[in-house]
Amino acid sequence: MKTDIHPNRGTARGTLFALYAVLIAYALITLMPFIWMLVTSFKEARDVFKLPPSFVPTKLFTDEPFGNYTEIWTQRDFVIFFRNSAFVSFMAAIGQVFATSLAGYAFARLDLPGKNWLFALVLVTAFVPVEVTIIPEFLIMRGLGWIDTFLPLIVPSFLVGAFGTFMLREYFGSLPKDYGDAAYVDGATPFQIFWKVYLPLAQPALVSIFVIAFINNWDELLRPLLFLNSDELKTVPLGLMSFVSQYEASWTLLMAGSVISTLPLIVIYMLTQRYVLQGFVGGGVKG
Repeated sequence: MKTDIHPNRGTARGTLFALYAVLIAYALITLMPFIWMLVTSFKEARDVFKLPPSFVPTKLFTDEPFGNYTEIWTQRDFVIFFRNSAFVSFMAAIGQVFATSLAGYAFARLDLPGKNWLFALVLVTAFVPVEVTIIPEFLIMRGLGWIDTFLPLIVPSFLVGAFGTFMLREYFGSLPKDYGDAAYVDGATPFQIFWKVYLPLAQPALVSIFVIAFINNWDELLRPLLFLNSDELKTVPLGLMSFVSQYEASWTLLMAGSVISTLPLIVIYMLTQRYVLQGFVGGGVKG
């Protein structure tokens, strides 16, 4: 009687077990700040700096377990901050998708004189720190009369972005050129080829750009701090800053606000995860 022996099976299982152990440990380390933030948002103020540190959400065992969330949502104007951030982030993300899709397609598909030099110039802008350009940017916005409006946070996003342009240039370049040639033979204009042929095929890359731009604008602090003065225009990062003053800080409220501000980003990424992965892995239709 013949018996199959697999001497490497035990080694493979051990390797797989070690790999999963490392990944689980890395996940726990990565999630630890969020877990601590979540637990602190359900604590009493006196328990935040308790020694030794505790992961027990003490406020959950009181008559008002969600008191911190209720306070910031009803008494601290967090609804206004949330609404402002959602509007600014959505409009800015739409602007990035619009501008970078046009620029990426032009660099990938159109025959333009000196386009490689121009594309290199666009990429160079990605290495310029915000601190270098923020003062001229402020002077321009002040000259336009846009201070204390949402325009300085939205309009620049409708200009070309280096990362999105690079990503979409590569994506459009990976798509078959035969599609555009066939549409041109059928009488389509260059814009119709872009709008009706290539843009639908680039949906994963477009969703990726939207998600990245939305997250970046949602977390933006410097520009809202410089350009917004009115309380009714403040965004979530500015609202979170209001929980910390020179002499005291409402840490439990700050953590509750941070949890709320994080949830939309998690939901958006979970809903678009498939497209984001496809967009970064690379596109095109093979065959």
